[in-house]
Amino acid sequence: MARLRSLGDRGGIAPFAVETAGMEIDEDLVRLESSPIPQGLHALFNGLERPRPDGEPPDAFIEELFHALKDDLGLQCVLVYAERRDGLEFRKQVGGHPDAPLEQLEATCPPVTLVLRHRVYIFADPNEPDSPPSCGILPYGASAGVVVGRRPHRHLLFFALDGGWERERVDFALNVLRAALGLQLLEERVRLNFRQVAEIQDNLLREAAPRLPGFEIAYRSIPAEEVGGDFCDFVHVAEDLVGFALGDASGHGLPAALLVRDIVTGLRMGLEKHLRMEYVFSKLNRVIHRSNVSSRYVSVFYGELESNGNLSYVNAGHQPPLLFRRDRVLELRTGGTVIGPFPQVSFRRGLVRLDPGAVLVLLTDGIVERRGSGQEFFGEERVKRLVQESHGAPAAHLLERILHAAIDHGQGRPWEDDMTLMVIRRPEE
Repeated sequence: MARLRSLGDRGGIAPFAVETAGMEIDEDLVRLESSPIPQGLHALFNGLERPRPDGEPPDAFIEELFHALKDDLGLQCVLVYAERRDGLEFRKQVGGHPDAPLEQLEATCPPVTLVLRHRVYIFADPNEPDSPPSCGILPYGASAGVVVGRRPHRHLLFFALDGGWERERVDFALNVLRAALGLQLLEERVRLNFRQVAEIQDNLLREAAPRLPGFEIAYRSIPAEEVGGDFCDFVHVAEDLVGFALGDASGHGLPAALLVRDIVTGLRMGLEKHLRMEYVFSKLNRVIHRSNVSSRYVSVFYGELESNGNLSYVNAGHQPPLLFRRDRVLELRTGGTVIGPFPQVSFRRGLVRLDPGAVLVLLTDGIVERRGSGQEFFGEERVKRLVQESHGAPAAHLLERILHAAIDHGQGRPWEDDMTLMVIRRPEE
């Protein structure tokens, strides 16, 4: 079976060799400027850019592709195969032909290896003497194969061509579509990974604030993206003792979310063993330092509050929580530096008391660094004033007032950074 050479063919590699990762663009593209462009190609690109329902498989686009280019390229049908561990599995057929497609293809089958090697491969009549074995994939007339995506998620498309097909038109269109479909597959996998991470993070962190006799606890966390680097977690230590953590990983989005997962898991494992919190933080720092680049770090505040009002805590480089008493405001700074950048860090434990009427406000810099119309930060002083003006208000009311004031300060714009806020109040007796 004689192979029809692509324009600018260099040892089997077709022009317009665009890879979705790395963006390798072949210089021979300029040779195609005078090549006839199929009329349906522009409509197909618009179809690729159109938002599609969640969970719609990538090969749902194939039917649109076939009908848009059927007459222009001379297509009889297209068979779609998806890569599996032990070969290729039939996924979809568009267009008709009397021969039923094979359900499985071996990766070592000659037509498959040729397409995988050259990415776009155009076959002539399989009845010619020098034709490689067809393996029963497309035993009728001329055909073309295209691979899209990257291992182990590649898709192979085999097109049956009618008698009126033209080499340059088919070669150009299939190379363009290979790049476009490869990009769509990549975007689908990225979106899926984000949804999975968001679900993991939601299951890991989203639980109701615990009950502690004599205290009110309220919190809210809003990520700037689908997943975030802020976290708020609770550790059930005992009936009269609640552990709580609030932190902020550097950056936001997926890298920050993965760092949050490691921090929360490490804290829970160490604290469940009833180890001293200072030791847990030192051990966690060593683990995070070894497993992440030094530019990644996370600030964490962890406290254990007893029903009698005693609070022991460690502040690992976090925005200092504000403890409002009748006569003054304390900043809870005792602890150490942020977790991650340094191999060896020691931490100290702080001790304070929440008397009746006291309010403890914990927040991340997404609130204090929210900018107004004049680029002015919302700032810590606004938080202090709001709490002091709301003396005697329940914890949930205080939280909502601070949150809405920050939203108004930013004129309702989306959050530039992840935002987490916690209010703990001990009502007056």
